[in-house]
Amino acid sequence: MTTYRIAPSILSADFARLGEEVRNVVAAGADIIHFDVMDNHYVPNLTIGPLVCQAIRPHVDVPIDVHLMVKPVDRIIPDFAKAGANIITFHPEASEHVDRSLQLIRDHGCKAGLVFNPHTPLHYLEHVMDKIDMILIMSVNPGFGGQSFIPQALKKIAQARRMIDQYGEGRDIMLQVDGGIKADNIAAAAAAGADTFVAGSAIFGKPDYKAVIDAMRAELETVAKAVGK
Repeated sequence: MTTYRIAPSILSADFARLGEEVRNVVAAGADIIHFDVMDNHYVPNLTIGPLVCQAIRPHVDVPIDVHLMVKPVDRIIPDFAKAGANIITFHPEASEHVDRSLQLIRDHGCKAGLVFNPHTPLHYLEHVMDKIDMILIMSVNPGFGGQSFIPQALKKIAQARRMIDQYGEGRDIMLQVDGGIKADNIAAAAAAGADTFVAGSAIFGKPDYKAVIDAMRAELETVAKAVGK
């Protein structure tokens, strides 16, 4: 039975009320809080750091999933682990030694993963699957919220699912998709093999968070029934 997870991205939340926002979205049914970190170097935007992660940690019991869009990554990993992150993912292009960075995350008690931009091949995974807890497929180019889903990402999701099935050795490796996810395309991403779905403006841009999350879960339920899971 596939476990589907909804992970609202606080990049689209109201930062003047961030504690309230994360509490409300979890009450509405969120499984994970997705935390986007951008450095105006690896990506052309600047967002939030470990102090914000530390500030929201007491407000929620669900995992905090930190997506590092920074280069280099190793310096900042321990700070986010100490700030309360549960999962830390990074882009392979941002690390000089991918295996070492993954191990650094795990050594600090967090789950570790790699993130793949639309143009980035998945071959980085081939020699580090033993250290992977999450694979994140970007369905937009990283740097800004509110972008439209790139349909080509569905092929990469399917490819990543095959790699998990082949190399995962029975481990529970999450397959996450991030970028333009809405109720009207979440089923396609799930059918391709994703099980964890980041949504920012699709949730925080609406007045009723629960209605959006419920609509997404209804779409996921149709996929689960169609494949008999």
